[in-house]
Amino acid sequence: MGVTHDLPPATAETAPEPTRAERWLRPLAVATLVVNVLIVVTGGVVRLTGSGLGCPTWPRCTEESFTPHGAMTIHAAIEFGNRLVTFLIAAVAIATFVVAWRVGRRSLTWLAAVLALGVPAQAVIGGITVLTDLNPWTVAFHLVVSMAMICLAVLLLQRVGEADGPAEPTVPEPVRWLTWLLFAVGWVVIYLGTVVTGSGPHAGDVDAPRNGLDPRAMSQLHTDFVFLVLGLTIATVLVMRAVDAPPRARDAATLLLVVELAQGTVGFVQYFTDLPVVLVALHLLGSALFAAAMTWVVLGTRRRTPAPLPA
Repeated sequence: MGVTHDLPPATAETAPEPTRAERWLRPLAVATLVVNVLIVVTGGVVRLTGSGLGCPTWPRCTEESFTPHGAMTIHAAIEFGNRLVTFLIAAVAIATFVVAWRVGRRSLTWLAAVLALGVPAQAVIGGITVLTDLNPWTVAFHLVVSMAMICLAVLLLQRVGEADGPAEPTVPEPVRWLTWLLFAVGWVVIYLGTVVTGSGPHAGDVDAPRNGLDPRAMSQLHTDFVFLVLGLTIATVLVMRAVDAPPRARDAATLLLVVELAQGTVGFVQYFTDLPVVLVALHLLGSALFAAAMTWVVLGTRRRTPAPLPA
């Protein structure tokens, strides 16, 4: 299949007037991405403030109530606030699914459905995390699923602006494989980051267990893969320019490089300053942005043409 470049948008004379549902779809897709990034940050605040067991049970906050009524401590308020963010995500997910269904595009409806189903799934995982007293491996899985939902939210946002025809490459095949390798190694970096966290001091509660691994050794392994993903990203940026990739692909690769440099700077500073809470929170935000940016790089290497008309 040959390489194609992005086509210009339809003119005002040829583009049909969007329906109300179509006008709402993109803002809701943006909101989906924003709230899924938000829950990563608020979840990090819970752990970093030692509030992971502020609500010591699940689905209730206390044995007697779904709210921290009668036992309102700062830790309970922070953990309960994080649980409330789940309801915000659920509201956005349901609205996005309804609007996607009204638009009538099956590809968008399925993506919106998966994101909506991810909300109760994450609630259950979060509940298991609490009921296992913040087992570090369960906490890590909880964060990994959040990162996966961010990637799906980016895909949804991308698909809103595309037709439903077959995908066509906008760069040579070796470049596409390079971006997929970058994506895979990026996921290794994300996972190793959760392992480092599970071996470090920010357990979410003073009595929460650690994974028993050596924090220094895990940090070194994580750093090794960070340098690998950084090298792959630089190669991607250079190759995108060498093959005259479309601006969308080049911009996505450049954005990813900027995110990685900022994230790497925060990571090194936090390590050598004994993991201050503010910097660790920024690092979590950077991880969410990294997941989104590397997804955009992969999506920037193809475009979808309109579906062929039936004979």
